[in-house]
Amino acid sequence: MRSVSRRALLRGGALGVTAATVAGCAAEERVPPPVAAPPDPETLLLRELIAGKERTVALYASAASPRLEPFRQRHEAHLAELRRRLPPAPVSTASAPAPSSTPSPSGSAPQGAASVRTLRNLERRAAALRTRQIAGVSPPLAQLLASIGACEAAHALALSGPL
Repeated sequence: MRSVSRRALLRGGALGVTAATVAGCAAEERVPPPVAAPPDPETLLLRELIAGKERTVALYASAASPRLEPFRQRHEAHLAELRRRLPPAPVSTASAPAPSSTPSPSGSAPQGAASVRTLRNLERRAAALRTRQIAGVSPPLAQLLASIGACEAAHALALSGPL
């Protein structure tokens, strides 16, 4: 029987550890990590629209004028329809919506009572924004956005005259 030297034993052990490490790394490389699907552009747009409508409803509520109540109610109807079309969020992920590059028609959260002029400008910007948002969306969503934009344009016109 041949005796194994201490050097040969250490060298063989080091080669074994290296081989096991390389084999482990190679096995890990063969299994790709799970990749999250990119968010649906229409879902992102719906979330953005909902956030904007919530701010608009809050502005109308801050105005606290009975004459503006029908305007607020129409925006609440828009909000309900947008929410109805929003697909349910996946249960496994609790991520916040991605920031959008599209400017919000209503700006930041309301502070104090909104003036009729502020509301009119809000409606004008929102109506103008809808034509850009329609590009590239599904026909049903494009139809809804066109209807909402027409309503916002009518609001802007109505707010330009005496209430």
